[in-house]
Amino acid sequence: MFELLQSDPTSGARRGRLVTVHGTIETPVFMPVGTQGTVKAIAPDELRQLKAQIILGNTYHLFIRPGMEVIKHFGGLHRFMAWDGPILTDSGGFQVFSLAKLRKITEDGVHFQSHLDGAPCFLGPETAMEIQAALGSDICMVFDECPPWPCEYDYAAGSWERTLRWARRCKEVPTPGLKFGIVQGATFPALRRQSAEALVGIGFDGYAIGGVSVGEPEPEMMAAIESSVPWLPVDRPRYAMGLGTPPQMVEMVARGVDMFDCVLPTRLARNGTAFTSKGTINLKNAEYRFDNEPIERDWEFPECLPFSRGYLRHLVKAEEILGLRLISLHNLHFYLELMRRVRAAIEAGSFEGFRRGFVSDYRKHNEI
Repeated sequence: MFELLQSDPTSGARRGRLVTVHGTIETPVFMPVGTQGTVKAIAPDELRQLKAQIILGNTYHLFIRPGMEVIKHFGGLHRFMAWDGPILTDSGGFQVFSLAKLRKITEDGVHFQSHLDGAPCFLGPETAMEIQAALGSDICMVFDECPPWPCEYDYAAGSWERTLRWARRCKEVPTPGLKFGIVQGATFPALRRQSAEALVGIGFDGYAIGGVSVGEPEPEMMAAIESSVPWLPVDRPRYAMGLGTPPQMVEMVARGVDMFDCVLPTRLARNGTAFTSKGTINLKNAEYRFDNEPIERDWEFPECLPFSRGYLRHLVKAEEILGLRLISLHNLHFYLELMRRVRAAIEAGSFEGFRRGFVSDYRKHNEI
C-alpha cells in the first residue's frame, strides 16, 4: 500500500510510493483541489497533461450538490467527472464547521443547514464514510471536528476526543478505498501527540494532520506539524491538509510530510496572480504591459509557452476566460513540478541544498 523508498539523511524528507485502486502515487505529491467534482477551469485531459497523479473531491459539497442520487446514477465520481486517476475525498468535517449555518454538534454527528439554501442536513461518521464509498474514493478521510483558531485548551481537548470516537466508528464502515485518520489538537503539542498516538492505536492506512491553515500564524502551523509527525508510523503516508504556499510545502516535506493539497494555484490565478520560483507576480500590474517573456521560462507549462506576460495581462484586464485558464494551468504545473523536483532532489541526496536555495529565493523576493 505504501512503500518508503528513501529517507533524506539531513532532514525528515521522504521519498515514497502509495498504491491505490486507480493508480500509483509517487510522493511527496501535490494534489489539485477539485472540490465540486472539477479542478476549476481545468479539464481531465489537461490534468493528465499536467501529470497530476491524484485530485481531491469533497464529501460536503458533493453531498449538497448534485447529491448522492445523481452521483450513484453515474456510477461514482470517477465516471461522473471522467477522471480515471486516484481521488481523495475530504470527509466534509472542515466544511461543516466553516460553511454550514446553525450547526449543532452531537455525539451522533453534526446537524446543520446547507450554505446554499438553508435546508436541514446531517453528517456523521457513518454517513460521511457511506458517502465516500458511494463516490468511489481511493482515499477516504474520517469525519472529524476541526476546531477554530484560536481556541481554549479545554475546547481543543474535547474536540479531538470526539474526533477520536468518530474515527473508531469510521473505521467500522466498509469502503473500497484506503482510510486516513486525522490528527487534531489545535496548537497544543500535548494534545497533538495524544491524538496521533490514539489514532495509530486504531490503525489507519494513512494519517492526516488537520486543524492547520485555519488562520493561525505560520510558526504555529509549523509547530502543529512538528508536534504531530514524530508520533506517526514511518510506514504510512502523512498528509498535511489544505497546505500551503510553495516554501511551506518544501519546509513540510523537510518535516516528514508526504502529501499536500491547496486551492491557491487556481484561486490566485482567477485574480491574475501567477507563481514563480521567485515568488508570485500580479499580472494585472502595468509593469507587464509590454513584457514579452512567459511567466517563467524554466518552470513554464509547455502549453503556455506561446503566451507572454503582456498578453496574459491583456486577457486578465479584459476579463477573458482564457486568461484565468492559462494562469491556472501554469500555477498547477508550478506546484506539480515543484514536487517533482523535490522528489528528484531526495533521490539524488541533494534535498537540503534544494530546500535552502528554493525557500531563500522565494521568500527574499516575494511571499504571499
